Amino acid sequence: MQTAADPSQSFPRYDPAAQFEVTSEDVEYRRDSDEAWLARVYRPRGSGPFPTLLDIHGGAWSMGDRLNDAPMDEALAASGMVVVAVDFRLAPQHAYPASLADVNYATRWLKAHAAEFGGDPRNLGGLGSSSGGHQIMLSAMRPRDPRYAVLPLADGADLDASLAYVLACWPILDPFARYQYAQETGRKELVTRTEGFFLTEESMQEGNPQRILDRGEAAEKPPVVLFQGTADTNLTVAMSERFVASYRAAGGHAELEIFPDMPHGFGNQPGPESDRAIGLMKAFVGRQLAAAASA
Repeated sequence: MQTAADPSQSFPRYDPAAQFEVTSEDVEYRRDSDEAWLARVYRPRGSGPFPTLLDIHGGAWSMGDRLNDAPMDEALAASGMVVVAVDFRLAPQHAYPASLADVNYATRWLKAHAAEFGGDPRNLGGLGSSSGGHQIMLSAMRPRDPRYAVLPLADGADLDASLAYVLACWPILDPFARYQYAQETGRKELVTRTEGFFLTEESMQEGNPQRILDRGEAAEKPPVVLFQGTADTNLTVAMSERFVASYRAAGGHAELEIFPDMPHGFGNQPGPESDRAIGLMKAFVGRQLAAAASA
């Protein structure tokens, strides 16, 4: 099985303005005893290989599935990317860091199998929405954490979960601050779901991208762009602004795109602002891939 693209070959070209027809299929990417974990693969019709993107859905760590971000995934795939959205273990049945182990595994699995779907595993990117934004960012910052890398991958023992870039859509990048905000604003369901995932406030601060930066911990810092609406009642614009400032101060490249009057999850709702967000995602990916190709 091909586990990586031939390094002697040039990186696939990506044109954010391109348009492709897209096919989709579900594949099993992991099996745990009798339970199968599925990935939805969105594949452009064409010879490829295409750049590849892993999507981690939101749902307060306890809801949703691989189809949550289907509108964004399909739109990105139509520009010439293989986009793969995965299911993973959810709280409260599975507390932190179980889902991080799934995200880490899915990242390595996609690097090993991207070629089967017409994708190129090099410069693999990540997309995450809401709590999925938390998980994809945390995994990208700690790609070799032994707690997250605990699931063995037989055909990719030499692979890690590092990412070339991250698209973070209304992400919960400081779960502890958001937990406090939910308490202050009477969002009991968010309080309960956060507790169900992390179990303790100590874990909310340990598995926390913002606090990793605050503590000065060693972490990888792939380029990241955040998308945030000003009418988001699940988190504040200030939380995203703080993360971007901290990421930049720590030497990482971070961009923040603000969308006036847009609510949480707006990128998956049809309209001009979701179209603008997807256009900005494509442009960001184009810049990252062009920079990698010229390096």
